[in-house]
Amino acid sequence: MATPALTAGVTASETADIHAGPLLGAARDALPHGKGAYALLATDQVRFYPVDTPQNLVGTMDDGGFFMPGPVKVEPLPLEEIPVRVLSEALRDVDLFVGVTSVGNDPTWQDGGPEGRYQAYWSSHGFGELGETARTRRDLLTRLPPRLAVGDRCHVEGRFLHVKGELNTYRIHLGSGNILMVSGDRYLCIVPGDVPVTYLPFDGDRMLSIILSKALLLAEDTKITDPTILGQIRRGG
Repeated sequence: MATPALTAGVTASETADIHAGPLLGAARDALPHGKGAYALLATDQVRFYPVDTPQNLVGTMDDGGFFMPGPVKVEPLPLEEIPVRVLSEALRDVDLFVGVTSVGNDPTWQDGGPEGRYQAYWSSHGFGELGETARTRRDLLTRLPPRLAVGDRCHVEGRFLHVKGELNTYRIHLGSGNILMVSGDRYLCIVPGDVPVTYLPFDGDRMLSIILSKALLLAEDTKITDPTILGQIRRGG
């Protein structure tokens, strides 16, 4: 299995001749299946290498550990040797990667997963402090609502986009896209597939499209026909 590379900005990467990639291992409590393949992987490091360095190949052993075959062990570059622009672009990609793949974005993990042990993480990710990408998103959303048809019902305050509907008022977290209804401070579960996607004239931030799609839906909540969403709103009213 080749260690995947993160795209660290085309211009910056070409100039610095550096690529970045995560250090992989098996997730906690994960067991291999088949021929040593894992359904869940974990990483807690991003490493930088010269772009012409042979890729590290990671394999699994029968006892569930990892090994790196080959006669030459490739060492990462020291962090102080990474140009500032390359580091900034790579960390932005890491932030987006974590934000998209985190269980904090999955409403089915509201119960904390197995034995509830991820409940605190789910809550802190879903409604906690904003990361760098989310803060950039907040700056954009501060300027954007006045240009929307429902702009008079939306405003940014703190970590949330506040949306005033007819049935309730809602707070959409700018990091996770999770929703709280103001009355009762109840969680409102709307999965992205249930909401028409709002397309933006630029790429790179799917969560921004999801947040705007939810805002447009909730600002006109009397037009919602999905019985699952309506049932939650009426219980929270």
